[in-house]
Amino acid sequence: MKLPSSSVIASEAKQSFKDLIRSSFEQTRFQRALWDHAMVYVLTLCAVFMLFILFTILIHLFIQGFTSLNLDFFTQLPKPVGEKGGGMANAIAGTFTLLGLAVCVGVPIGLGAGVYLSEYANQNFAQVVRFMADVMNGIPSIVYGIFAYIVCVLPLKSFSALSGGFALGIMMIPMITRTSEQFVRMVPSQLREAGLALGVPKWRVTVDIVIPSALAGITTGIMVALARVAGETAPLLFTAFGNHYWQRSLTEPIAALPLQVFTYAIAPFDDWHRQAWAGAIVLILMVLLINGWAQFYVMRRNRWSSGK
Repeated sequence: MKLPSSSVIASEAKQSFKDLIRSSFEQTRFQRALWDHAMVYVLTLCAVFMLFILFTILIHLFIQGFTSLNLDFFTQLPKPVGEKGGGMANAIAGTFTLLGLAVCVGVPIGLGAGVYLSEYANQNFAQVVRFMADVMNGIPSIVYGIFAYIVCVLPLKSFSALSGGFALGIMMIPMITRTSEQFVRMVPSQLREAGLALGVPKWRVTVDIVIPSALAGITTGIMVALARVAGETAPLLFTAFGNHYWQRSLTEPIAALPLQVFTYAIAPFDDWHRQAWAGAIVLILMVLLINGWAQFYVMRRNRWSSGK
């Protein structure tokens, strides 16, 4: 019996090795494709589930409160206990007042801190401030209300719109700080170097070049923070307190949609329950409009920047 030569054995071994590698590669490629499609379906399912939750909430709110959305709801004050009808005109106006005060408190401090962290802070100090901002983002909103109660309500000896705006404003600070820092850091360093090369002071480069370049992202961060605090109730329980009438001064208690919804929701009257659902609808629509305006502004600014 003639034995195969060493060259034949080597050739067959080489071919077997190639077949093994090819089969392993094909199997691995099939597994990768299978896992890829599986993860795409899982992520798609997560996105669909998120939209399902959102639309379920919106549909439920409209079913429960649509009948109370009328002209009186937007133009009249709340009726006395036991009387049907009335509206939340003072609460809607109060919500916009509180948000305006919150912007006055939160935006300058948050934006200034974010720009400082990006442009001026040394690494160690910046890490401490970032950590503290993240911690502040996780603090329960009722703690902000207690803090504002001690800082504002007790010295003024009265609940007021100023106290409520201060509470919401300090809640906005860490969110605006982190988003502003990230968007300012995304501005290309060549823009800074070009301004400095012309002899422009660094603060002027920051104000005239860096911040305008990051303005779209900063605006988005501010709008997200504003939408975040628009529906807060706990801080306002300790500061704004609520008011069934028009507020005549910023040093008086003020009505707000979250407070009014909370008060009506725990009341034993069916008409107040329906108005609470209607108030929740208006509150969610306000949040959607704020976020929608932010997205529209960013898209329009990006289009303008690209010259289209």
